[in-house]
Amino acid sequence: MAKVAVVYWSGTGNTQKMAEAVVEGAQGAGADVECFEVDSFTVDQIDGYDGLALGCPSMGAEELEEGSYEPFFAAAVESGKLSGKPVVLFGSWGWGAGAWMETWSERTKEAGANLVDTFIVENEPDDEGLEGSKNLGAALVGAC
Repeated sequence: MAKVAVVYWSGTGNTQKMAEAVVEGAQGAGADVECFEVDSFTVDQIDGYDGLALGCPSMGAEELEEGSYEPFFAAAVESGKLSGKPVVLFGSWGWGAGAWMETWSERTKEAGANLVDTFIVENEPDDEGLEGSKNLGAALVGAC
């Protein structure tokens, strides 16, 4: 059984709803899943999981949240712990065109991760957005 961590940051609750749906999809695919707000998860914990679902909304000028998520992600990249690890990325956005996800995807691939897929929704996830989030969780488990 694959062991998966869902690690997210959410300012308005939109990305949290997506994280909960990712958990549901991964559990439905047979994984042992734990969900963490980014402040309660450390880079050292990455080794304890077969796959990672990382969630953060677009902030500012289409970038990761700077107070918690960017430092966590930068440390994960620098540590080398993403190398070879199946990863999915998700988040919500309210402006722009999704450039933050493109940049984040490239950084994830450059870190050597096996980027399985990404999924974004505009603002609050509707039924389609929640279903897409569930499918993302299932896809991660399939890659573990």
